[in-house]
Amino acid sequence: MNILILGAGGREHTLAWKLKQSPKLKNLYVAPGNAGTAAIAKNVPIGVNDFEAIKKCVLSENIEMVIVGPEDPLVNGVHDFFLNDTDLKNIPVIGPQKAAATLEGSKQFAKEFMMRHNIPTAAYESFTAITLEKGYAFLETLKPPYVLKADGLAAGKGVLILNNLQEAKDELKTMLIDSKFGAASTTVVIEEFLDGIELSCFVLTDGKGFKVLPTAKDYKRIGEGDTGLNTGGMGAISPVPFADKVFLDKVLERIVKPTVEGFKLDNLPYKGFVFIGLIKVEDEPKVIEYNVRMGDPETEVVIPRIKNDLVEVFEAVANQSLDSIDLEIDERAATTVMAVSGGYPEAYGKGMEITGFDAIEDAVVFHAGTELKEGRVLTNGGRVLAVTAYGSNYKEALKKSYKNMEKLHFNKMYYRKDLGFDL
Repeated sequence: MNILILGAGGREHTLAWKLKQSPKLKNLYVAPGNAGTAAIAKNVPIGVNDFEAIKKCVLSENIEMVIVGPEDPLVNGVHDFFLNDTDLKNIPVIGPQKAAATLEGSKQFAKEFMMRHNIPTAAYESFTAITLEKGYAFLETLKPPYVLKADGLAAGKGVLILNNLQEAKDELKTMLIDSKFGAASTTVVIEEFLDGIELSCFVLTDGKGFKVLPTAKDYKRIGEGDTGLNTGGMGAISPVPFADKVFLDKVLERIVKPTVEGFKLDNLPYKGFVFIGLIKVEDEPKVIEYNVRMGDPETEVVIPRIKNDLVEVFEAVANQSLDSIDLEIDERAATTVMAVSGGYPEAYGKGMEITGFDAIEDAVVFHAGTELKEGRVLTNGGRVLAVTAYGSNYKEALKKSYKNMEKLHFNKMYYRKDLGFDL
């Protein structure tokens, strides 16, 4: 089978790495890919939202399945584009259709979905520039900290948590009036703050049945001890030690099942990953947000723990026979540590040469923001590399991730040395 993956990050490199292990795979293409995918697949210089160019590539390379990595093309309707095109409509796309992808494309839509299907979440209201004064009044009814979320896609950076009421009002104004996050903050959702520890739950559904994948916990803040600015993620751990069977059963019954059932009831066509951002408040799970794809860097610890042939699993999603598959999960823990460019998540340089790959032992390096130029691997993004290792528990796995991270070098490289500190 010829398969095309859309995307250029660590998530896509991990999916490529896993698909490459399948005897069912013939040729693997990644658009646009990175230096890591270039070593195991054919990179195609096409943007993830250039649907016409994607069509051309699919037809010329005889692609038989498309796997969508990031949220952008899903929210923009890439799956619908395939279904509405006579040449493409029989080629399976792994990723929800546009209507369902709105779960990530709009925080307000997601909140309304949760309310409709009695899925536990924080109380909220949403506001626009016209209702700014009402937004101020709503903030006054809440206790700090105050949670402000840009309604649209803001690359994982559109959430602010503030302790000061005046600061929250000022930021609300900046988001709505001054378009702090562009069109993404035309509407802002204000939520009650939930106090607890966060984790991610991943589900794969074919629109009828579903499989729950391993849990993971990622670390969003740039600084140690979870301080500083939010990033796309500085590392991840799977499984999550505090998510025991009793808690996971609650997640299954109160959140996963009503979510998949909700897709059917609301006629939201869904074939792909559901990423449920959870928070454990005392011993109760609540949903913070939905994403309509795998997380990054969580993919780098979740996918390596799945023992099944991933091509086979995706085929089952495509033909709605997922129930017939038994997921086999590696009992070992997996951890990943992310190396980022100095200055990230604010201004950072690109084009730094990366060395040390040949010294890696007992770990896998997944490329996130890299490119290949004249045989050299260069930095090409804020988050650059993710070093994944296995261990009998997360502490052992982390030791291996860190040991290997020390062998990699590029100018102004930075990584957090405290992952797992809160476990």
